[in-house]
Amino acid sequence: MLNNRLYYRFKPFLPKRLRMGARRVVAQSQRRRATDSWPIREAAGATPPGWPGWPDRKKFALVLTHDVEGAVGLAKCRQLMQLEQALGFRSSFNFIPEGDEYRVSAAQREELVSNGFEVGVHDLRHDGKLYWRRKVFPENARSINGYLEDWGAQGFRSGFMLHELDWLHQLNIRYDSSTFDTDPFEPQPDGVDTIFPFWMPHPDGGGYVELPYTLPQDSTLFLVLQETSPEIWKRKLDWIAEKGGMALVNVHPDWVAFDPREDLGQEFPCAYYREFLEYARARYGDLYWQPLPREMAAYVSGFRPAKPRVARRSICMVSYSDYQTDNRVIRYAEALTERGDTVDFFGIKREPHLSDVEMVGKVQVHRIQERYGKKEKGKRGYLLPLIKFWLLACSYLTRQHPVKRYDLIHVHNIPDFLVFSAWLPRLTGAKIILDIHDVVPEFYASKFKLKPGAFGVKALKLVEWLSAHFADHVIISNHLWHKTFVARSVSEAKCSVFINNVNQRIFYRRNQVRRPGSPVIMFPGGLQWHQGLDIAIQAMAKVVEQIPGAQLHIYGDGNMKAQLLALTRELGLTETVRFFEPVPVERIAEIMSQADLGVVPKRADSFGNEAYSTKIMEFMSLGVPVVVSSTKIDRFYFNDSVVRFFESGNSTALATALLEMLQQDTLRWRMVAAALEYAEKNSWNVRKKDYLELVDALIETRPVHPTGTGPLAGMPDFGCPRVNPGVEAATPADALVVK
Repeated sequence: MLNNRLYYRFKPFLPKRLRMGARRVVAQSQRRRATDSWPIREAAGATPPGWPGWPDRKKFALVLTHDVEGAVGLAKCRQLMQLEQALGFRSSFNFIPEGDEYRVSAAQREELVSNGFEVGVHDLRHDGKLYWRRKVFPENARSINGYLEDWGAQGFRSGFMLHELDWLHQLNIRYDSSTFDTDPFEPQPDGVDTIFPFWMPHPDGGGYVELPYTLPQDSTLFLVLQETSPEIWKRKLDWIAEKGGMALVNVHPDWVAFDPREDLGQEFPCAYYREFLEYARARYGDLYWQPLPREMAAYVSGFRPAKPRVARRSICMVSYSDYQTDNRVIRYAEALTERGDTVDFFGIKREPHLSDVEMVGKVQVHRIQERYGKKEKGKRGYLLPLIKFWLLACSYLTRQHPVKRYDLIHVHNIPDFLVFSAWLPRLTGAKIILDIHDVVPEFYASKFKLKPGAFGVKALKLVEWLSAHFADHVIISNHLWHKTFVARSVSEAKCSVFINNVNQRIFYRRNQVRRPGSPVIMFPGGLQWHQGLDIAIQAMAKVVEQIPGAQLHIYGDGNMKAQLLALTRELGLTETVRFFEPVPVERIAEIMSQADLGVVPKRADSFGNEAYSTKIMEFMSLGVPVVVSSTKIDRFYFNDSVVRFFESGNSTALATALLEMLQQDTLRWRMVAAALEYAEKNSWNVRKKDYLELVDALIETRPVHPTGTGPLAGMPDFGCPRVNPGVEAATPADALVVK
């Protein structure tokens, strides 16, 4: 609120174009951060308990409102009224009663009312100061009440959507409309999380109806975000209609350009609003109720619905990883916090300067064990830190759970036995998810080159079985492993597949600069043997023969780093192959976006054959073409139109593929276009609702396979074979078609 006060104090001295330019810059960042909750916040679609439905069994309600900001808007009210009349709609016009902008005459108000429209009070002076001091508000309330009575108005809306709903009991109103379901672009961005009207009760038995706007404001959509069509309005309207809620839109006459010659830098074409109204009328006909706000308030006052309570879950995530570099964990945590849940994360500290406890976004990160500077060698060297972390996680959860009362503990392997750190929460009713990032027995066998029948591998299969049975639900990170896991450790009903769908809040296309003479090829990830980085380094020796300035940048850490450095020196490639330490996800996305080419050189004769690579779709979503080893898992999910495959383990074939993608621009751009489409259709935005439903189903003890979370969930909707989980999964790439 302090920042708001400073802004509104200096606002009169700031040129309008400067203010708008600054808002546009800030809004782009806000929009990226809010992809999970704007323009649609799924939790806001919950129907209030006992909701009776709309009059005459209508499917949903559509309410039109207008805030008149200045003299320009006042002059356009008649045109806006006539537009709506011609299309068969009615609306409410809210006027500022005091201030320097304009004065609305009784004749102007009467014209609107006589034509079946409504008049409401918009703030007092519209200067952002209405709620600055509570002791002054009663005086302002008396002035507002005077205008309400004089105008015969029943409704109120604050300026800039600032709101103090409890204070408004001092106003003689039937309804207020100063809130919204979700809008991160407002100066007071706390939404009410519902697309339904609700009753704001007063202790004396009175109260008023709150009507949140549920469609983005026109100024936000067209002036700040510079959208060039009403498609977002249409999409949100369809969602509200599906949920049976109230679609309430606020259009400012000031910003509507009725004359195409007007300055569209500060206004938007009237055609956008007309198109939206025509769409609503044509698509839904008589399926919606179209009341004035006062009619909506009269209807809702009859049964006084409480504001729907959006359940706030308390979730804990445990992972032997660094939160800021673990994109899979970040995706889950942000999906939960964006809908209002609280999330604690227990993980490791990768760098000594990091805090033990820190808020990262809306997630409270607890770094309970240091890992920096340690080189784990041999079986004992890997096992001991994992056991230590398990003991620390047990201790922290045992202390924190009685205070936080976690509803669910989401544990990420490796190791599988980390799930037992949640023994106390489980005893007290918390639900447990075990998330299998990697199947441990196969990973262990590949890492230490053991046969499937080795004692250690068998022991890990037993640990896997015990861990899966301890958990309430198991998530597997790809469909091939799902088949393996179900066959030996858990029932299909207790298991869901969530592949590493790309998080487009982080991995989105940026402005890229090609460097034909010195292209950068990039690999971000773990430096283990199955990743095949030695093959990529050998291929670079052949690439630089044709493109001397080419470089391979490797971001990551792992037990193969020393060997890879030695191989680089042996081949005389120290100026060509460069190694970098791991960086946080937000930073690596920026770095990846500036690469000319991504490479994923996994070995098909190892653990990598069935280990799904997150980085492939991340490169695709960034608009960076990627060369991929022809492994079973990647042939399962992708085809030759979206990635360039090469024969696994063959450095010559890899070099040929790299050169082809660097030198053939037509092929490159065709593949980028197909890959961007693939990534968009298979992003985390498409899948996150299934995860949230799974969490809610577990906590509420409902069936845990809602639509989209069964064993085939997460299958891409094109470019992916549709297989029966009981048969061999591998399918020839030429059987796939990208549409």
